[in-house]
Amino acid sequence: MTDLNAPVSPFPQGDNSQLRFVKETPTNFYAPGARDLLPLDVAQKHWVEAGLQAVFHRWGYHRIVTSTLERLETLTAGGAVDRETVIQIPSAESGTLGLRPELTASIARAAVARMGDLYPQRLYYNANVFRRADLAHHGRQQEFYQAGIELLGIGGILADAEAILLAIDCLKSLAVPQWQIVLGEAGLSRALLAQFPSEFQTQIRRCLAHLDRVTLEQLPLAPQHRDLALSLLDLRGKPQVVLQRLSQLELDDRSQATISHLQTLVELLAASSPTSLSLILDLSLIQTFDYYTGIVFEVVSICEDRTYTIGKGGRYDKLLALYHPQGQNFPGIGFVLNIEDLQQVLQAHPAMPHYTAKPDWLVVAIDPAAAAAALIYSDKLRSAPTEVCVEMYLDNAPPDRIRQIALDRGIANIAWVSLDAVTIEEVH
Repeated sequence: MTDLNAPVSPFPQGDNSQLRFVKETPTNFYAPGARDLLPLDVAQKHWVEAGLQAVFHRWGYHRIVTSTLERLETLTAGGAVDRETVIQIPSAESGTLGLRPELTASIARAAVARMGDLYPQRLYYNANVFRRADLAHHGRQQEFYQAGIELLGIGGILADAEAILLAIDCLKSLAVPQWQIVLGEAGLSRALLAQFPSEFQTQIRRCLAHLDRVTLEQLPLAPQHRDLALSLLDLRGKPQVVLQRLSQLELDDRSQATISHLQTLVELLAASSPTSLSLILDLSLIQTFDYYTGIVFEVVSICEDRTYTIGKGGRYDKLLALYHPQGQNFPGIGFVLNIEDLQQVLQAHPAMPHYTAKPDWLVVAIDPAAAAAALIYSDKLRSAPTEVCVEMYLDNAPPDRIRQIALDRGIANIAWVSLDAVTIEEVH
């Protein structure tokens, strides 16, 4: 694992003396698959997003915002997304629409249709996505929050390295604990699986992905195919070991070139990372055969004995042509990070908000005639050079009751406003 004992955080350390606890109680009134983000959830989500955005900016990426609704054909182009997972909305004017289940297809469509052929394009996003839950899992979450990047119009090993190193920079800047990059190669995995009879390829792929040796041994394969399948189980681990095992297999020239690319990429990543690189090479890692065309990778964090897959990415060199007016092709690579999973693994971070901010001032009109004066004084406080939070007291209550409210909420000062004077009281 990568040593993160002394991370450099881009965030100021929070002063808990300026914070107050807000009890957030769950309810049973959600629509199936939906949930609300209460103020503390929003504060934590914003903290994570702000940290990622700072990293994206340092690498020269610019934010893009695409439509939440897309034509269903746009979202499912290239076989990247199963139509059944898209939440669909019939439209008399536009045909069937869908809520975006991911951002890559939408960004690819926007880039080739509206940004011209000036490449490379470095784009990032913060957005919500929607996925229909399986019917067998009624009530499972269907809305998610993500941040990610797309590097469009450029291929090659340097672009592959940039995407992975940018993901690593995000992990280090946020001080994500115990992270790993799991690296695969879609084309090479496809070539390895092509050596098996077509009727067994899906089952073999599933067994490899889940490291399921027992099921693999029970498949009715010819002895030579069973031996090959079992040998592929060993193609996961330290890059040098996996690459050595790959070199012993009889592969075509194209696969040999891919292995050489992987070897060079691993060496480049190791040389470019200022600290030890936690990298696993896994040839069973392939998300879909039609979407990714080159390297694929997952971002994993082990926190409190639980493994979180907090991000995924890879190269897709055939997707942009599906949206280009003349069918012209451009390469692309990107990754996505799951905001909610990042919130979970970063709960112990000292700068992660665990309280919502308390007001600095409570302004009280001592009688109805002083209401306008209290409003003016509140505005004066809010106009100070340093940012402050000012609340007006909007009800009627005895002074002792107002003092107790301010004390319970952790408010530092009360301004008692009359028609001709303001009395400042510190709350103890």
